[in-house]
Amino acid sequence: MFACTLDWPGWCRVDKGEEAAIDRLMTYAPRYEVIAARAGLAFDPGEPAVVARVPGSMTTDFGAPHSVPDLDLEPLPGPEAERGVALLRAAWAVFGEVAAVSPEELRKGPRGGGRDLSKVVAHVEEAERSYARYAGVRHKPYKSVADRDAMRAELAEMLSRPWSPPLATGWPPRYVVRRTAWHVIDHLWEIEDRRA
Repeated sequence: MFACTLDWPGWCRVDKGEEAAIDRLMTYAPRYEVIAARAGLAFDPGEPAVVARVPGSMTTDFGAPHSVPDLDLEPLPGPEAERGVALLRAAWAVFGEVAAVSPEELRKGPRGGGRDLSKVVAHVEEAERSYARYAGVRHKPYKSVADRDAMRAELAEMLSRPWSPPLATGWPPRYVVRRTAWHVIDHLWEIEDRRA
């Protein structure tokens, strides 16, 4: 089960059961505060309150949040959109910095599994290109960092706009920000935890 915050895109944790997932989410507050600080936001989340429950899917069982909550289908004011994009940009920046100072070989899991650094980075970048398509932003596979940065700039610009239903793309903007930020942050924390 995933516990995800609505107010802090990308701050999600998974565990077996609702209470355990919320507890795990809260233990990651100091780590998420790094992202909030980079975005220039004061981080004081307070005590968690469950405002919605969304059924999972096979994707959830695999280990990724998947279902779009109804709250993400509500109109998105410009200031909230800009705040979400600031957090997404902060996640990208911190991920890049952590990757730049991490060794190529990351500690393996208990059964010897796990990707090394360059494969984690490539996975994150390709996934965000895929997620961007759900927001109507399409780019060919990257051939350079400039290609990646161009896609991110276009995605960020599109997600910074106010939005109102009806939905014209596969995912509402609020969900695109949350899902993309979660994926970047999840692998950021994985790299930090697996540095030998």
